[in-house]
Amino acid sequence: MIVAAEAVAAPSCGGRSGADAPRAKGHSLRPGYPRGNITMSEASRAETFVFLDLEATGLPSMEPEIAELSLFAVHRSSLENLERDESGAPVLPRVLDKLTLCMCPERPFTAKASEITGLSSEGLARCRKAGFDGVVVRMLQAFLSRQAGPICLVAHNGFDYDFPLLCAELRRLGARLPRDTVCLDTLPALRGLDRAHSHGTRARGRQGYSLGSLFHRYFQAEPSAAHSAEGDVHTLLLIFLHRATELLAWADEQARGWAHIEPMYLPPDDPSLEA
Repeated sequence: MIVAAEAVAAPSCGGRSGADAPRAKGHSLRPGYPRGNITMSEASRAETFVFLDLEATGLPSMEPEIAELSLFAVHRSSLENLERDESGAPVLPRVLDKLTLCMCPERPFTAKASEITGLSSEGLARCRKAGFDGVVVRMLQAFLSRQAGPICLVAHNGFDYDFPLLCAELRRLGARLPRDTVCLDTLPALRGLDRAHSHGTRARGRQGYSLGSLFHRYFQAEPSAAHSAEGDVHTLLLIFLHRATELLAWADEQARGWAHIEPMYLPPDDPSLEA
């Protein structure tokens, strides 16, 4: 998960053709682009929770591209019936589907993004990784189609980063997710739950809500493989398991419909730009 960006470093890589052709700089969304907030309470409860993290070339202002994507799919029953270790701490469910992909973006990484993620255009090109293309879309759709629906995508800071960026990449290729897909952002969810527990009073001291801060608070340890997509999803899932009952209830009431997620930016040939 990208948290900062600096000047552009390293050249772009990877070739695309046809529907996956290289794109010119797109258009960031203007203030006032319609925001939707259709919640899960207006539909069926999610049956599968797909935990998601993206690593990308920079911050939203840079109109980044995805360089790594990881998803862990967990059925609701595994979140309601937790497995625990000898100390009583939750452990990852035994029944767990994973998908992790690296891809070579057209846009170069910022120096900071490359430093944080350990990814670079040169490294991805050397490993002959293609970009976010139709093959990735088909793999993503196939992965999701194997899960019992409705599906709830879960990401930390997802409403501001992961979901809009994934939406932008899918929109560029004319791809969609299942209509009943919803999204949960654990960052505002955990903040909201903590405010509710404090009855509106400020907690003593300043509590951080980064993945690392939350993991340390709940498990008194540091997360492993931070800022790799799969490592961050692993950390996110353990954090979710620590407060699974509360977060499931939050998702049932507050999850936002995928159809109402805004793309982070629009491709230059998007019809919406002509309006």
